[in-house]
Amino acid sequence: MKDMEWDSNGGELLHTPGGVKDTYGAECANKLKIQSAVREVLNSYGFRDIQTPAFEYFDIFSKERGTVASKEMFKFFDRGNNTLVLRPDMTPPIARCVAKYYRDEDMQIRLCYVADTFVNTGKYKGKLQQVTQAGAELFNDGSSDADAEMVALTVKCLLKSGLKEFQIEAGHAGFFNGLVKEAGFSESDTAKLRSLIESKNFFGVEDLLDNLTVSKELKEIFLKMPEMFNNLDEAAEFVKVRSKSEEVYKAIERLKKLETILKSYGFENYITVDLSMLSNYSYYTGIIFRAYTYGNGEAVATGGRYDGLLSQFGKDAPAIGLAIVIDQLMLALSRQKLLDEELLQGTLLLYPQSLRDKAVRKAEELRSKGEHIQLVRKSSVKPVEEYKEYAKRMRIKKMLFLNSEDEIVTWRLN
Repeated sequence: MKDMEWDSNGGELLHTPGGVKDTYGAECANKLKIQSAVREVLNSYGFRDIQTPAFEYFDIFSKERGTVASKEMFKFFDRGNNTLVLRPDMTPPIARCVAKYYRDEDMQIRLCYVADTFVNTGKYKGKLQQVTQAGAELFNDGSSDADAEMVALTVKCLLKSGLKEFQIEAGHAGFFNGLVKEAGFSESDTAKLRSLIESKNFFGVEDLLDNLTVSKELKEIFLKMPEMFNNLDEAAEFVKVRSKSEEVYKAIERLKKLETILKSYGFENYITVDLSMLSNYSYYTGIIFRAYTYGNGEAVATGGRYDGLLSQFGKDAPAIGLAIVIDQLMLALSRQKLLDEELLQGTLLLYPQSLRDKAVRKAEELRSKGEHIQLVRKSSVKPVEEYKEYAKRMRIKKMLFLNSEDEIVTWRLN
């Protein structure tokens, strides 16, 4: 690829590379507020913060780990010629940490984070390549109660962010995995079938199955998958006479338990079961889920159970996680007119040089009461009106002018 050509005035330096963006002003304030709100919910559920490096060894995210494809990672080399990558996913690094620092712990481990991930999707696909996530990982608990708690926690985080209308689709990785094992499909055919089901192309699924050796009964299940919504009893009856896979049966039973437990939280109306749901991450082994809302076609939250991943780092333990995709959530909140437009209010305190000491004391007094105060010394050649116009441009809602030792003039700015 041709290097960027810089003009002599540095104009090109004002642009960011494709796939990344600046966040400033009210958008930045809202983003930080949402991150803080989500972290508060995660902490309230007993999750403790963890930070991992922005880059790791390539092998942490290798194909065997089930994370993103190699071509979608940003790679570079250290001085020892080791291949490093910017983290495309938070789950493997945290799994590495748990295997390293909690190797002998067999009771619950709860960790949470707010961090950026980096995926090289290609700048022409219109997707951000640097994405902020807030997430939680629960280790050493393989119960259906842990499944339900993580889904409920996702609901709580989205509500706390200000989102009002959304739906969480829940599926189970074992349903598809059990069917393809029973059918005896090759790895290549399984990958093609997975891709078609993920894209909801069931005409393509039918064409592919017509060209594979598969029983009529299993073919009927694959083609029926998109219709198996929210009636697990009917789905179980349909599957029971067509499949002999215990993994498939257990997947349906686990989803039934999830529905039952979520009623204890009062969140059952937020959940829709979708047995055709699959994930881009092949390390998922159990419950998987994604949250959607209107105004955005991408998921605002994802999650699932990955009971086999830690064993690849030397610790055999069940685990389940969730990730709130902050950038997608921000987009949805913006389109739904739910972002707080008043976050940048604050107060500008204007003073002449002669009243500097009084201005500093007044500013500290107001800050101690929780106000955000911007101190500005007035130029003798600029009228007060220029400062008022400046305050409006900066979306400051109040301006104080220290006119004398005894007088402070106040303006409310719209």
